[in-house]
Amino acid sequence: MNPLHKRLVRSAVAGTIVLLALILVPAWTLQYWQGWVYVAVFTICSGAYTVYLAKHDPALLIRRTEVGISHERELTQKVVIALFFVGSIALVVLSPLDVRFGWSSMPWQVSIGGDALVVFSFYVFYLVSKVNTYAAANVRVEVGQKVVSTGVYGFVRHPMYFAALFLLLGTPVALGSRWTLLLFPAFMPILVTRILNEESVLVRELPGYVDCMDQVRYRLIPGVW
Repeated sequence: MNPLHKRLVRSAVAGTIVLLALILVPAWTLQYWQGWVYVAVFTICSGAYTVYLAKHDPALLIRRTEVGISHERELTQKVVIALFFVGSIALVVLSPLDVRFGWSSMPWQVSIGGDALVVFSFYVFYLVSKVNTYAAANVRVEVGQKVVSTGVYGFVRHPMYFAALFLLLGTPVALGSRWTLLLFPAFMPILVTRILNEESVLVRELPGYVDCMDQVRYRLIPGVW
């Protein structure tokens, strides 16, 4: 096992422990099946995605691990990432609190549907990875990078963020919380700001991106924007 793989294994174990803590501590019970199922689904999907990249595109795997405020070059993106991280933690923590105190309820069938949305989001991540080895976790243009308009990029210019919508929507549903769904609209201005700023960078630094904007009309949601 090379150093990168060792680091990824350690990160995966630590991430799973943190995710369990963020869910089970607010729930204050181990008998929270929605939380256990969500963690299992998320861990299996993220693990499978990581293994796929490790085998088929190690360079993209490295790009996907370079995530966080320190890896962003634009000040706007640093702020956006900070807000996104805070919002994501709130999404995970408030859902079990909702269930614990009985503020709302969700039929088990609907919660399973939320887990299906999580699986679908990772499937779109996989489809992105098949056609774009430069799909980094931060906003940047690299030497030799080319515009991609095939596969899922033929539907929207930013399919990674499109997939993130399903992950953000599926999380509170999978965890059985109706009230936490109210946080979902708060992510839209965050994603819109990130996309608009990212496109300004791509227009400035990536040859051919302007033509791609004409070819692929929608940025995030087909038929809408």
